[in-house]
Amino acid sequence: MSPPVEFGHLLKYRLAEQTLARLQQRPNRQSVSVIHKMLLCYSELCLITKNVAEQQTEEESGTQKEDDFKRGYRQRCPRLMYLFPDWLSPGPMGEEGARRRGDSSPRSHRGGGRAHLHPVKAPSSVAQSRVGMSLSASWGAASEKRTLSGLLAGRVVKRPKQEDAGGLQQAAVQLLEQQQDLCALLREVGGTHPGNVFHTASSEPKQTAPGGVSPATSGALMARELRRRAGQLGVPVAALSAKMMVERLKEIIVSEEEEHTRGPLTSSQRVQLCVLLESSRELLSQGALCPKLLWQEYRRDQTVPHLEVVCHLHFYHILSLRYIIESDEDVRPWLVSRVKDLCGWTPAHGGENTKKMLSTVAGVLVGSGFELSPRPAAADRKASLLCCSVLDDVLFWLLDTVERSLTPPCAAAELWIEMFDASLCGVSASGETLQRFFTHSLTQTLTYKPQLTVSDAIALQSEWTFAKSSRLLTSLFRKLAVIFSVEQLLRRLQQVLETHEVNWKHVLCFLSTLLVYNPCAQLSLRGLLSRLLSSAFEGYDLENMITAFLLARQGALEGPAVFPSYSTWFQMSFGGGSGHHATSKKSLVFLLKFLSDLVPFEPPQYLKVHVLHSPYVPVKHRSLLMEYVSLAKTRLADLKESVEDMGLYKDVSGEGGASLQGQAVQDVEKAVSLFDSTGRISATVMEASIFRRPYFLGRFLPALLTPRMLPVKADARMSFIEALGKADKIPAAQYSSYVESCQKRRQTDVGAVRLDTNDEPVEVLSIQLQEFTQLLVEGSEGEVSAQLARISHTLSVVFPGRPAAPAGRTLVELHTGPPLCPELQVTVVNMILRNFCQCLLNACGANPPNKQSAWASALVRTLLGNTQLLSGLMQRLWDLFHNQASSLGAAHQLGLAALAVHLHVCTSQGPLVQLVPPTLPGPVSVGEALSAALVCSTRGDMLFCARLCVAALSYGFCRGDSVPQEQRQDYVLSGFYKKLLFLVPRLFPETRASLVTASGPPADPRGQKAPGPWVGAADGAGTWRETAGSLWRHPGFRQLRHTPQYQLPLSEWLDMELRVQRGEDALSDPERQEYQQWACWELYLPRPEEQGGCGGDTRILCSQLLRAVLDQQLSNQRPELRVSVTGTCLPDILSRLQELVYEMGVTDLHHGTSRPDMCDLLLEWVSQRCSSSAPASVGAELGLQRALAAWNRVMLALPAVLLVKVQSEGGRATLDLDTLIEHVNQLQRRACSPVGLLSCHLTSHFLRGALCAAARCGRSREEVNKAWSQICVSCPLLLVSAAHWWERLSPVLASLWRRLCGGERLPEQLQLLEACWHWACRLEEGLPAAPAPAAGALQLAASLHRAWRGNVCGEQGLGALRQERSALHRQVLVFLLFLCVEDHLSSLLYPQEGSPRGAADLCSDLLLALVDCADWLLLFHPNERGVYQPIAMVMSDEFTRLMPWAFYSLLLRQSAELQSRAARSPGFLLTAVLCYVGLLQLFLVGRVPQPGQVEPFGILSLAKQFLLSAIAQTAPSGMSSIRLRELESQCSDLDPEVAAALSVHLDPPSLSPEMDFL
Repeated sequence: MSPPVEFGHLLKYRLAEQTLARLQQRPNRQSVSVIHKMLLCYSELCLITKNVAEQQTEEESGTQKEDDFKRGYRQRCPRLMYLFPDWLSPGPMGEEGARRRGDSSPRSHRGGGRAHLHPVKAPSSVAQSRVGMSLSASWGAASEKRTLSGLLAGRVVKRPKQEDAGGLQQAAVQLLEQQQDLCALLREVGGTHPGNVFHTASSEPKQTAPGGVSPATSGALMARELRRRAGQLGVPVAALSAKMMVERLKEIIVSEEEEHTRGPLTSSQRVQLCVLLESSRELLSQGALCPKLLWQEYRRDQTVPHLEVVCHLHFYHILSLRYIIESDEDVRPWLVSRVKDLCGWTPAHGGENTKKMLSTVAGVLVGSGFELSPRPAAADRKASLLCCSVLDDVLFWLLDTVERSLTPPCAAAELWIEMFDASLCGVSASGETLQRFFTHSLTQTLTYKPQLTVSDAIALQSEWTFAKSSRLLTSLFRKLAVIFSVEQLLRRLQQVLETHEVNWKHVLCFLSTLLVYNPCAQLSLRGLLSRLLSSAFEGYDLENMITAFLLARQGALEGPAVFPSYSTWFQMSFGGGSGHHATSKKSLVFLLKFLSDLVPFEPPQYLKVHVLHSPYVPVKHRSLLMEYVSLAKTRLADLKESVEDMGLYKDVSGEGGASLQGQAVQDVEKAVSLFDSTGRISATVMEASIFRRPYFLGRFLPALLTPRMLPVKADARMSFIEALGKADKIPAAQYSSYVESCQKRRQTDVGAVRLDTNDEPVEVLSIQLQEFTQLLVEGSEGEVSAQLARISHTLSVVFPGRPAAPAGRTLVELHTGPPLCPELQVTVVNMILRNFCQCLLNACGANPPNKQSAWASALVRTLLGNTQLLSGLMQRLWDLFHNQASSLGAAHQLGLAALAVHLHVCTSQGPLVQLVPPTLPGPVSVGEALSAALVCSTRGDMLFCARLCVAALSYGFCRGDSVPQEQRQDYVLSGFYKKLLFLVPRLFPETRASLVTASGPPADPRGQKAPGPWVGAADGAGTWRETAGSLWRHPGFRQLRHTPQYQLPLSEWLDMELRVQRGEDALSDPERQEYQQWACWELYLPRPEEQGGCGGDTRILCSQLLRAVLDQQLSNQRPELRVSVTGTCLPDILSRLQELVYEMGVTDLHHGTSRPDMCDLLLEWVSQRCSSSAPASVGAELGLQRALAAWNRVMLALPAVLLVKVQSEGGRATLDLDTLIEHVNQLQRRACSPVGLLSCHLTSHFLRGALCAAARCGRSREEVNKAWSQICVSCPLLLVSAAHWWERLSPVLASLWRRLCGGERLPEQLQLLEACWHWACRLEEGLPAAPAPAAGALQLAASLHRAWRGNVCGEQGLGALRQERSALHRQVLVFLLFLCVEDHLSSLLYPQEGSPRGAADLCSDLLLALVDCADWLLLFHPNERGVYQPIAMVMSDEFTRLMPWAFYSLLLRQSAELQSRAARSPGFLLTAVLCYVGLLQLFLVGRVPQPGQVEPFGILSLAKQFLLSAIAQTAPSGMSSIRLRELESQCSDLDPEVAAALSVHLDPPSLSPEMDFL
């Protein structure tokens, strides 16, 4: 008798068997055979047991029968070959194969892999053969680790006999029972990605392979085991099976890392779920599972069911979705939310599975909600309404999503729109049901949120065309309309319009979609409009009238290919005597009254249609029409629209339009075309010549009679003009003028250069520029000027930007990003630049710049005559200098350098350039903008910048020789000059001496004048380095160093140096260090301040270095100023700062303290830097926090000892912490993160500075104790921070003090910190309370706060403190409450910073302990805190403002009893009123927390209710009359109701009015 099989093992077996069936579909997996060997052992052996019993008698018939017997096993159990190849081999082949392999005797195999896998001992005899697992500890210890695959592959067993069946079965059961972790076994044998192994495209589980146990057998086995277990437990088998199924389901669905997610199941989870549900279905077939109990058990554990699980229950016919919907009372909320989540799943998780589940849910909901039954029961009606409401909720979510996300489309919404498909939903619903569902959905869509009025629809209708509508909305309409005919849809639309309030946007978008996608809808819409008009005039119904007009206009907006224009429809409907309005005067009055009512809301194009194509009106009622026409024209005049300027052939009801002149040209072309085709003047032109003479004479004829060179043979235009002349439609003088102009044009064209007006402007400009290049050498100045005029005219065509108007001091925007100019303009600018470079080379080949004419200046002035051209030119130059420097050759560099010089000269009083984004402080000149384009961050950039600047300055100096002395500096760009002052000493160390000594150039011993730098730049004979050296020695260049605008001050040098990228610098690290030290100590330190130096003052140099370092760190926080990731020279400049600070500290130490201490210098500098006169604002606070963060990084890089001042008093050195304490209180307090706590690094830096400075005093220990006492009194923020970080600070400070003082222990005050820490830890751990150390209440509270921070288990320590009745312990609790309130505020305001949890609960516990004492109220009094005043120096200003909000936030979450006790505390009402006033002021200035984090408006209303209740409970004698009057005056303006309550309840009127008056 085999041992009983556990149900859990059976489930594991069933799961493994089904999983292996899936694995057989992927034969390329090498692990399939190994998994088969291990996990299907039980199924094969059970089948062997059965077959052995049946064929036991056949064994004695001989060898032939034995072979047949084995062949039968081999056919029925093919997978058994993996485990027992020898046993199933026919005849002696198995033994021979065993001998060939050397398997004459059983071998022991060492276990490997996991602890639960052990070797199987081969059976030694028939009677005792048994496959088991050894659990010997000694064997496991001696064995070496082997994988399961290796273990099974090497196993060889002897052939078992028929008598081995029982032993095999028992061994299989033991094997299965000891697999405690089947998932681990699968991971061991399988690949590294189990999800890929178990993935299958089909969600239906496959049957096991032939030779395995059938589902019925395994189901019966599991059912029998369930009944046995249920009998043992005394519970129904259905309840037990449901419980175990749900537990297994939870194990599959919810893992530790997926516990809080609502995402889809992974492929491996889905496979396991399918196998589990297959087993559930087998149990269901055996009667061992109740679906209802299963759902009840599942819903008991799952507040929100997983929709994929629900769908699989439906797929496997275990629980239908319809039953779940009908039986679950809370199905609506969770089903809607789960459908939304399912729509939001990305296709990466399996798009087909998602669509299948959605279609299933939609089909069931549609079938249950819209299927009609002859006599529906109450339950069916309820389920139907529920399904309808669920579908409506999802539809409304879809419409809201469409409204919010016009672009880009929402993928979730698109997925649900796909469910509106007859092929998807039709599986579960009939055709009639689908029609009812789609009709219902269409109605809900058209009537959803009917917020827009008819006047809104009239005004906004042009924005609701098909092209402008959301693609999701039009897709939805297409889906809903696909199963209906156009007539059905329009009939339904009419019913909805007549019976519902509609969303006009949806209605009109639906109509546009219908017209666009259904060509036949035009006729149907015409019929609907005709019916609407008939109904409107029959009953004088304005609703049908406005509906008809809106629908007609919407159709017209889609264009003539979809529906006739509005003017055509209006004339067809009301332009003849057969119209509905022409039947009676009442009908006419109804129409005109309707049109008049629309006038205030009508767009102008429709008013023009009504005026130009007015309705047919009998002569006797013409006055009625004139009244409307006058009203419409008045409205058009108010809108600055003229009827007279309307075109002849344009559909004025359309959108947009050309200009007036362009419309006239179009009318002329249309009229000429009609005349050419018909030979007659069109009636429209003849009518315009009579009824619209202003337009005909002022617009049409001038466009027709444009002078041109007349052809030899008359064309259609000439014939049309002659026909109009014969009809006397053209005035004689105008016709004569036209003929004369055409004759003059012919004469001009014959004598002029042949440039066809139809040629492209680029080709014309190219020819003109080539001619200009030739004229520079051959032509005169007059010819050059004439050619420049032609070029200017051509440029005005390409750049139509007011070419005739002078630019003046206008502002030109220069976008530093990708070029934004059109391609044509970029082509023209490139052509101009190439031509300028070529002209410069040609001109310089003949004469140097100082001997040339002013052609370059004249050409640049021509270019600058157009602001748009200047913008394009600057944009291109910026792009070339900044981004494409490597593509420019020597000729390009020379030409562009000269162009930059002339642009600078010509625009000195011209337009300013504004960089976008603004990397410079404000608008700058053209020269400064071009200088900003040159960067010096890499070696390549430096070389290009140096070459370009050398060329520009060489050209400028040479060109300046031809102008008076006072104008020569105009040709030298100061920005380019400063670039060379930076680059030349950096790249050429030999030039540095000349900057320091300011010596003149060496005289030529032969007395000859050296050639100027332009010769080398233009000839190209020497290198650019030689040219740079020549320029550096040029007298004019050296003379400009003494001019203020050309000097490179230290601040600008630091900014340039900090932009250099260390990884791509032209200098190596040692060379860069040498250069920077030379610049700081030799160049700028001794240089006078008026020349940009430091005047020998190291303090100025230190300040400049600090400024540069901070500015660099702050600029990296701005995207437009951020430098490359390769890193700047910030570490190098910071090293120079450290060297300077160290030198200054050593100098001051050895030469007395007559000069300001380094501590004063550093901290006063940062105080001035961070101080601002601007009013407090969020932006200012953020700027201060960024500045202090940058300063803290710099401060941590400086020696800590410099932050503490040492002064001499009576020959004795003492510590002076006043400056440091002021710095912490005034600045660091405002930038703490988290609030009220310095960082550990900063706290350690300050304390290490104090210890190091104390070591320089005679009595170090005493000075440290005095300093800490001063900190406890004057710097509570540093005190709280030290107590908070003491666990980390203690070993650092102890080690430092031992080094400084020869192994001494920490001073007593710091030991007191250690004692406070241990005392707080004892309280936190619940140990017996020890006496509190002799420290201040704030220090004790800070230690306790750190010990309890993030823990909610400090009740024991709080109870110990509560038992103490001393004032000290009360103060400790109050300070602790303050620190916890601060944590509570931080957790609400900054949840992303990970504030400690449980702060609110700890506040409640502390409030409960302090509620009967009035001290805790002092925390919320800004001016009356008494002994608790230090908290003001711990909090930031923002938190101080939010304390009233914290007061009510804390109180309102307490119980009613605690609130009542708090209200009875002395002085509570005063505090509550003041906090309420502060809360109202917070709302007025908008400084309350964001609604996304908390609910501030809810707190305000609850605070008011609480305050009114507290006022009512307070006795009239509880407050003095003076204080009461003060509170009333404060509340009267902010909340009169509270002021009245104070007056009524606390100051009742006197019985004697006279006394009251007195």
